[in-house]
Amino acid sequence: MTDQAQRSESVIPGKPTSASRTTLSHIMTGSDTNLLGTVHGGVIMKLVDDAAGAVAGRHSGGPAVTASMDEMVFLEPVRVGDLVHVKAQVNWTGRSSMEVGVRVMAERWNESTPAQQVGSAYLVFAAVDGDGKPRAVPPVVPETERDRRRYQEAQIRRTHRLARRRAIRELREKRAADGMQD
Repeated sequence: MTDQAQRSESVIPGKPTSASRTTLSHIMTGSDTNLLGTVHGGVIMKLVDDAAGAVAGRHSGGPAVTASMDEMVFLEPVRVGDLVHVKAQVNWTGRSSMEVGVRVMAERWNESTPAQQVGSAYLVFAAVDGDGKPRAVPPVVPETERDRRRYQEAQIRRTHRLARRRAIRELREKRAADGMQD
């Protein structure tokens, strides 16, 4: 039985991808710039985290905290006056964790040209209860072929995150056993 089928049999009913999908839009101003005069990457990262957090909270039906941010990619610089749209959706769910995919688009506020993709990221959120302890989340139910592809890709990223974490832990344990200190 697949993970998806096992979660589908859980007590919590699944939610379609569209149920929590959202877009956060923000116009970039002079206070958002870095020393090069373009929008600071940290400003974009905050918008990404804000949108992803809203999606994770919506999907899980309560508080969710950022556990990790993977693959934050900046494709093009963002400029003052750009209207930035941060589009986010849940790609995959585990027992208490969710991967949220985010696409960052930008367009000039005073032009009628189409928005272009300027960045993307994947974040992992953990749903928490009032005491900050993990709580179960509903399974995500992919609705489209694109959603199904994102779900499968998210499973691959999760496998890589766990393997990387395990390999680093094993290396540190081996170094400690060999008397090496960091």
